[in-house]
Amino acid sequence: MANPFDTWSLDREIVLVKLLNHPRDKVFAAWMDPRALAEWYGPAGLRIESHEADIREGGVWRFDMVGMFEGKEQRFANLMHFLEIVPNERIVMDYGTPDPNDPDRFRTTVTFDEQADGETVLTLRQLHPSPARRKAVIGFGAVEYGLQTLDGLAAWLDN
Repeated sequence: MANPFDTWSLDREIVLVKLLNHPRDKVFAAWMDPRALAEWYGPAGLRIESHEADIREGGVWRFDMVGMFEGKEQRFANLMHFLEIVPNERIVMDYGTPDPNDPDRFRTTVTFDEQADGETVLTLRQLHPSPARRKAVIGFGAVEYGLQTLDGLAAWLDN
């Protein structure tokens, strides 16, 4: 079976865009600093507990998203494997769980485009392994959670 990430397909893609009132080197730096990532990353109401943070090409960030649901603490294990990092321009990563055979792993590309006024357009593209998986993650709130994450980045940058 062919690798679904070898070709880009719009029926498997989710695109989120955020205009940030900061220069792209500052926005990019927020992705490269493990302490910063743990402060702003993730949906509202969840906290990040990092277990390993080696943010470089070939490196990984292994972390849990932790939150209270129906009165009980729940943990969601996450793993980002950084495939390509072009400073101030692009980050490409595979994102899923720590399971090396995670069938729901997806490819994420983050681009940083500085505008003439010094603001940065951050574009986050997710490429899911199938149209069905894309539909499933949209159904459980991936778009809203992704936008909350980008709002968290904006708030962190503003501080």
